[in-house]
Amino acid sequence: MKKQFKILITEDAAEFSSERPEIFDEYGFTVEFCPKDGVKVLERIRQFRPDIVLMDIFMSSIDGLGVIKQLKGASAENLPVFVIVSNYDSQMLEHEALSAGAAYFVIKPYRLEDLLNRIAELLSYYHTDEDSSSGKILSLEKELEITVTEILHQIGVPAHIKGYHYLRDSIIMCVRRPEIINAVTKELYPSVAEKYETTSSRVERAIRHAIEVAWDRGDVDILNSYFGYTIHNGRGKPTNSEFIAMISDRLRLHNRRSA
Repeated sequence: MKKQFKILITEDAAEFSSERPEIFDEYGFTVEFCPKDGVKVLERIRQFRPDIVLMDIFMSSIDGLGVIKQLKGASAENLPVFVIVSNYDSQMLEHEALSAGAAYFVIKPYRLEDLLNRIAELLSYYHTDEDSSSGKILSLEKELEITVTEILHQIGVPAHIKGYHYLRDSIIMCVRRPEIINAVTKELYPSVAEKYETTSSRVERAIRHAIEVAWDRGDVDILNSYFGYTIHNGRGKPTNSEFIAMISDRLRLHNRRSA
């Protein structure tokens, strides 16, 4: 039987009922709505115990980041997965949200079905059946995905653009299969494109755009720590394959040292 997940949303229920209210049932979500008031959100989280909280960054009483910080300060265990919603496409707000502990930063307006797909992905990273025979493997996969996600956040790749997801999957593939970096156009891009039902050329362009955005808005010290030689020798940003290779090589080296 499909597991039911509980989701708390800081919106008016009437706003969501206009876009196929049964869609939540289709994705296996039990939904609770809450006013955009941080104090009330904290109360509902403690009462409802949701698996995921979809809340606005700007709310009365306490903002979304304050809610996360209060909950993390009280307990580091059994916290919901937080998705922060904003009306503004702001690098600073996104960085603050992710640094505070949000798993995702989404900008309005959004398509509800697309967002629920993303939320379902997030839940698959954070919820694993530990009793299953594949529990340990799934745990390791989850750990790798979380690590890559954190690296992309640090570098400054925006979480809401397509290239972010393509980059994450490309890096993970290269950690698992290092040889695939030598067949970027023939194997890597087509594999990512198949997963997202798009084309290899669109994957290539989206990844290039994501790297360009990171280079334009990212923290220079962090970029230097990952790609020092490409900054100091005047070559500018790394190519797609250089970016993917350097991150995946760094992860493999870290894994060998930890083994």
